[in-house]
Amino acid sequence: MNFLSISYCFFLLSSLGIYWSVNQANQKVWVLLIASIVFYSSLQYQYIPLLLALIFLNYRIGIELGENTSPGKHKENWQISNEQWQYAQADWNNRRLKLLWIGMSLNILLLFGFKYLPPIFGISSSNNNGLKIIAPLGLSFFTFECISYLIDVYRGAPATNKFLDFASYKLFFAKFISGPITQYHSWENHLKNLSFPVVENVVEGLWIIACGAVKKGILADNLGIYVDICFKNLQRAGSGDIWLATIAYGLQLYLDFSGYVDIARGTALLFGIRLPENFDYPYLSTNIADFWRRWHITLGDWLRNYLYFPLGGSRKGLKRTYINLMIVMVICGIWHGAALGFVFWGILHGLALILHRFTDSVSDKYESLELFWQNPIGIFSAWLLTQSMVFISWITFRLPNLSESGTALLHLFGHGGDAQFKEKVYIEALNTSPSQIGIILVGIFSCMTISYIFNRKLKLQLSWILKVVFVPLSIYAVWILAPQNNLPYIYFDF
Repeated sequence: MNFLSISYCFFLLSSLGIYWSVNQANQKVWVLLIASIVFYSSLQYQYIPLLLALIFLNYRIGIELGENTSPGKHKENWQISNEQWQYAQADWNNRRLKLLWIGMSLNILLLFGFKYLPPIFGISSSNNNGLKIIAPLGLSFFTFECISYLIDVYRGAPATNKFLDFASYKLFFAKFISGPITQYHSWENHLKNLSFPVVENVVEGLWIIACGAVKKGILADNLGIYVDICFKNLQRAGSGDIWLATIAYGLQLYLDFSGYVDIARGTALLFGIRLPENFDYPYLSTNIADFWRRWHITLGDWLRNYLYFPLGGSRKGLKRTYINLMIVMVICGIWHGAALGFVFWGILHGLALILHRFTDSVSDKYESLELFWQNPIGIFSAWLLTQSMVFISWITFRLPNLSESGTALLHLFGHGGDAQFKEKVYIEALNTSPSQIGIILVGIFSCMTISYIFNRKLKLQLSWILKVVFVPLSIYAVWILAPQNNLPYIYFDF
């Protein structure tokens, strides 16, 4: 069952009907949990027991972390010296720290065992030798959410004693497989304030779902057909073809992932739950730091709060800041996959962030340079440099095998294409031309820019009445224009 299917529509409608027909909050949480188990079972039923066991382990460790066992709390007339109290307090803090490391290690080992050990030993889901390991869908997001919960409790946030609430948070079907990454205490607040959504919120939820369906079904999947053909024929594709395929892949990745998140957010809104936004026009950013504030926002927040800041952030001097940035981005690359291409992608973004931080420090010393980055030419130059780096680095993301991505990078300049390639791809397979593909890509960029101007600059929104009109039209357009065989969501692999 995937989001762009008739079965999902029936599943969503039936779940909503049962959810809003029960009155007690506890019953609604049960509906969410059972619906989530049903949804995940339609994809990978064999991992349900494992996931429930891991959820229970994290739940119990959270309770132990949050339990106040400091001296003097649980016994009356506890009389000890101040020195003894300090020793007991230190022992208690050490115990909590050990529990935290045990919890984090369990989650990291789970991720490592499913995602990274198989490639090391040459085992993959496509092996035909009888030995194959398929990682649970959404494992990376599951792991990061568990780690953030344990760290939050260790830092002083209250641990939940409601397993049902915690399990529904971890398995919520809308966001489980590809995010966004959420925090438990935000989820808990939503559960405490559940109320039937007003008409405007229902329409908004449907509108967000429709927008996500258009992004994924019409735009991303059709771009994906062209991208797959080009990257599977690197030796025959010319430099112009590879550039077009690279830009198309960058747009496909964004539209695919943001489309999924839109459907997830719209679905959650129909249940009275607000999930955080995960994208904010990242391809309009003018520096790499701003790009990471706009791209996969919840992952960026996680990396900052639970990795970059604990490493020292930018508080320990410029050189240490450079090291911290590189560590964070390499780990970000590894989180996406075990192949060396993801590590190289992380290194490229780490170097870009270091260069941006260095440029900022130099610009602070020279007023003329700082003024340059603020005038139109400087802004356009910064945008072009930033997005060129981002899109070129997507090649190693799309082709994590370094020999393949290396070929694509080498062929970006001065490589003549095969005449038969153009005929087979553009004329026979796609019935189009490179110039028409280019126009489509420019059109998508233009639409994003116009949307940004209306939504962010002018603060203009469609009325809910117009959204009611456009929702069925959008769904019908997806039905007609989406490829017959929907491509899988790209981030399912991560």
